[in-house]
Amino acid sequence: MNIVILSRNENLYSTRRLIYEGEERGHEVEVIDPLKCDIIIEKEKPTIYYKDRYLDYVDAIIPRIGASVTFFGCAVVRQFEMMNVFTSVTSDAIIRSRDKLRSFQRLSKAGIGMPKTVFTNYSRDVEEVLRHVGGPPVIIKLLEGTQGLGVVLAESKNAAESVLEAFNGLQARALVQEYIEEAKGADLRALVVDGQVIGAMKRQGKAGEFRSNLHRGGSADYIRLSEDELKLAIKAARALRLPVCGVDMLQSNRGPLLMEVNSTPGLEGIERATEKNIARAIITFIERNRN
Repeated sequence: MNIVILSRNENLYSTRRLIYEGEERGHEVEVIDPLKCDIIIEKEKPTIYYKDRYLDYVDAIIPRIGASVTFFGCAVVRQFEMMNVFTSVTSDAIIRSRDKLRSFQRLSKAGIGMPKTVFTNYSRDVEEVLRHVGGPPVIIKLLEGTQGLGVVLAESKNAAESVLEAFNGLQARALVQEYIEEAKGADLRALVVDGQVIGAMKRQGKAGEFRSNLHRGGSADYIRLSEDELKLAIKAARALRLPVCGVDMLQSNRGPLLMEVNSTPGLEGIERATEKNIARAIITFIERNRN
């Protein structure tokens, strides 16, 4: 097959691993920057022009769309879909997962456990908001933050008030979420491919840091998920219609609680922690669906 990886940087670990595994299995693999694509809309002949050629030979794409380029990146993915090219993750699914509020609403309806969460339209009644999530400390998250950015731990009513006022002043919409103290700054990341958990790791934040993101100095180790954790990961991926995704969970006294679902999860941390070949699993998933 001719496989295109939509990525702005071909030197990233995840991109390099997908190239290697794709070529190992006999495919032609090319990296294309989605921001350099021209979308040509024409009756019954949707096409994409990139640099000096039309991309009319592509069999499958693997979107690696960063949050900062979601709009145009998803437009490119959608155009490939119009051209009947298979994609490992659809444009609609990426958009659904990037909107935290929308994804939480869908996941809640699907019966998936998560920390108590409140979204309010620039409310000044902080006390009422805190009451809904059980009082401080609370987590305040920007709707479109990534890699731990835009996530704040407010340990008191005054701190929560200050953070919300700052976000409101910037017209940045945020969620207020219950703080799960017993998680102790750790979370679980399950990597789902085609309805199965391929690997899982436990991420632990560095000392004094409540965020466990590896980009913020956290560490990662292999973990064997419980039955409830496996079910939550698979159910969350299905609810958001994401055949390939990273599902982040917290271990709480009332069972696993979903934090977030990532439609373009990084492969470096989880491949090293689990010693599993996640990149090959993604390539073979594409093969099964193209054959």
